[in-house]
Amino acid sequence: MASRHISVSEQSRPMLPRHAKLRFDETRQRWVILAPERVLAPDDIAVEILQLCDGARSVAAIIDTLALKYTADRAEIGADVIAMLQDLADKGFLTEAREKTP
Repeated sequence: MASRHISVSEQSRPMLPRHAKLRFDETRQRWVILAPERVLAPDDIAVEILQLCDGARSVAAIIDTLALKYTADRAEIGADVIAMLQDLADKGFLTEAREKTP
């Protein structure tokens, strides 16, 4: 199942597509994204960001949360978060929540 291409911005509401799951792998003792015929092992910071990608929060809200938590420069965190999310989207591991239509 192919994900639709997204261009990540602060207004995006990213989430994992239905075919991908973020899970803790007991064997590897690390978080992984499981997708058909693919496994990705994100680092700890990427996992923290992915756990916030629920389709409800905007990228701006995710950036604000992380900047506050780490008392870091919002612009620097924002650039890193958007770059990471765009990379995952380009690889098919991330999509964007759509508004429900009646």
